[in-house]
Amino acid sequence: MTSMRDSAAVSGTSDRKSRGITAIIQRPLIPDRHGRRLSQLVFGLVLYGVSDAMVIQSGLGVEPWDALSQGLSRTVGLGIGMWTNIIGALVLLLWIPLRNKPGLGTVLNVLLVGTVMDLFMAWTPVPEAMWLRWTVLIAGVVLNGVATGAYIGAGLGPGPRDGLMTGWAARGHSIRAVRWIIELTVLVIGFLLGATLGIGTLIYAVAIGPLAQVFIPMFDVKSRAPDEDAAT
Repeated sequence: MTSMRDSAAVSGTSDRKSRGITAIIQRPLIPDRHGRRLSQLVFGLVLYGVSDAMVIQSGLGVEPWDALSQGLSRTVGLGIGMWTNIIGALVLLLWIPLRNKPGLGTVLNVLLVGTVMDLFMAWTPVPEAMWLRWTVLIAGVVLNGVATGAYIGAGLGPGPRDGLMTGWAARGHSIRAVRWIIELTVLVIGFLLGATLGIGTLIYAVAIGPLAQVFIPMFDVKSRAPDEDAAT
């Protein structure tokens, strides 16, 4: 009987710890205050541009949409960031038949992410040592997850590419299938245009979903606890 009670006590403690960890992950880091949405949005988009540039500069492979931008940059000219902005603006045109409505976050996404990418890559040296390239890649992927949580959690409008996927999926298609079709298409086009694909491409594809799942709730300004609402 004693061993059974001890086992039950240990199990209860384990369950409480598990619930506590889940609560910490789901708790927003930034409460919903006036002005926080915009500052969080800008922070997230700037960090997104920086982290994207880090993944590119590692030279170990790029994510699908960056592959398209990099391929166009190498084939046609202009910077990768400039192409990122241009592609974002063109993708917005595809929102019209989907009847999506852009928000402030959508517009700032088109203007900021690519611009920050070009500035960062112009100001920072490309890592040469392999250990440094791996460090830059992993840091870039993790920071990209943080940036995704920050700008989506601000709730001021999705990015052009996210809106294209969700708008298409809203017409009765699987969001997973839609994402795979779109990203595989731009990845293949980017590769044919000369983009760098590699282990970094695979790491990004595997890691970005779980990272976003962790960081979006942490930065979601709508997810306030009842006692925070009562206090305001």
